[in-house]
Amino acid sequence: MNIRHIRSQLAHEVTRRWFFQQCGVGLAGIAAHSLLSQDGWAASANPLAPRKPHFAAKAKRVIYMFQAGAPSHLELFDYKPELAKRDGQLPPAELLEGYRAAFIDPKSALLGPKYKFAKHGQCGMELSELLPHTAKIADDICLIRSMQTEAVNHAPAQIMMNTGSQQFGRPSFGAWTLYGLGSESEDLPGFVVLTSAKGTSGGASNYGSGFLPTQYGGVPFRNAGDPVLYLSNPPGIDAEAQKDSLDSLANLNRLAHNAFGDPAIEARIQSYEMAYRLQTSAPELMDLGSESPDVLARYGIQDPNEGSFARNCLLARRLIERGVRFVQLFHEAWDQHGNLTADIKKNAGHTDQPSAALVADLKERGLLDDTLVIWGGEFGRTPMVQGGNDGRDHHNRCFSVWLAGGGVKPGYVHGQTDEFGFNVTEDLVHVHDLNATLLHLLGFDHTRLTYRFQGRDYRLTDVHGNVITPMIA
Repeated sequence: MNIRHIRSQLAHEVTRRWFFQQCGVGLAGIAAHSLLSQDGWAASANPLAPRKPHFAAKAKRVIYMFQAGAPSHLELFDYKPELAKRDGQLPPAELLEGYRAAFIDPKSALLGPKYKFAKHGQCGMELSELLPHTAKIADDICLIRSMQTEAVNHAPAQIMMNTGSQQFGRPSFGAWTLYGLGSESEDLPGFVVLTSAKGTSGGASNYGSGFLPTQYGGVPFRNAGDPVLYLSNPPGIDAEAQKDSLDSLANLNRLAHNAFGDPAIEARIQSYEMAYRLQTSAPELMDLGSESPDVLARYGIQDPNEGSFARNCLLARRLIERGVRFVQLFHEAWDQHGNLTADIKKNAGHTDQPSAALVADLKERGLLDDTLVIWGGEFGRTPMVQGGNDGRDHHNRCFSVWLAGGGVKPGYVHGQTDEFGFNVTEDLVHVHDLNATLLHLLGFDHTRLTYRFQGRDYRLTDVHGNVITPMIA
């Protein structure tokens, strides 16, 4: 079928003047006509329909609390008495052999941990005094102290954690999850992104679809105004004008899809339909008026209308209750090259209570067993000082991440680092290993969840990764 014939079909269906008279609405008013009919054309080709994984899954959905900027494992999760004892001394020469720091002179003096640690829960998990609320859920979390990555600067390291590669253009973990499992929500996107503090250094690449079809990418929700830009109809557009536009676009999309079979057209149809449904579902979701004062207080929410990490944690629970498959929270505030003592205390104060409240809330509602919760950043911090006497540089050789729910072993600590928190000494977990394990919990063999692009099959773990079975319940 040539282009001249396509144009003839389009002309037969609708005139140019009539089209522009009828289509005077913005994106928020656009939806395919099939939205109004359950047996419509787009419904039969829905790429976001729920799908079964390779094998029985322990987790059905994910909440990823990404702490961008890289929290110091030495102040939060991995106490080192020897480092405290040798505060101010130069590091041993053998420790620095072959080491290349991001910014500091590697021969900078050692900096002891700034806060005390204690053991918590029946498991005896050792945690910082900065995390009193996380301490209460110690028996529910799996703490990995032996994470490692190649990247040593924020943007590539964040993209590495979220896509398995330091290069731009790869699909995010959330996009792979949606591609593999589809979504159970008809009125909200399957992958929602919420941000607080400064957002991320890696930007949209952290939650994008890469070379996967665009419908699998994360949809950022705002904390003020319309949850999604241009969600409301423009002034003067009533329901009748909106319906006329839906009918017109449905006809055009049907003709184009029948002619070309382009999957991008399906993605466009899905986004139009979702925009229409979001006009009702998104404002209802973001309104916390139905939550009790006790729930708000539990999360540490001072003002339910003010954007914060605490509010985003509660929204994450509300999103998965409405069938959203993957919710990612980004909170970039952890880059303490200086002023470590004060800033990390402030950051922990903003995140500790709501993170723990989310886990406890999910558990009480019977959602934790099949919801995989992840908390962590892109790398750790050096045991050597930066910024005078109160800061730490980037450190990719070891850092800590914790998981909860979704089939992970609760009250368990995996891996160890040396007496300075500098190198992994036991049970190293590379980023690829973590991603392979997360996909396993979602019911996927990470070597088989692939997408062909530019002549080869790609996957989240690329050509690497091993499932860390001791972490699985």
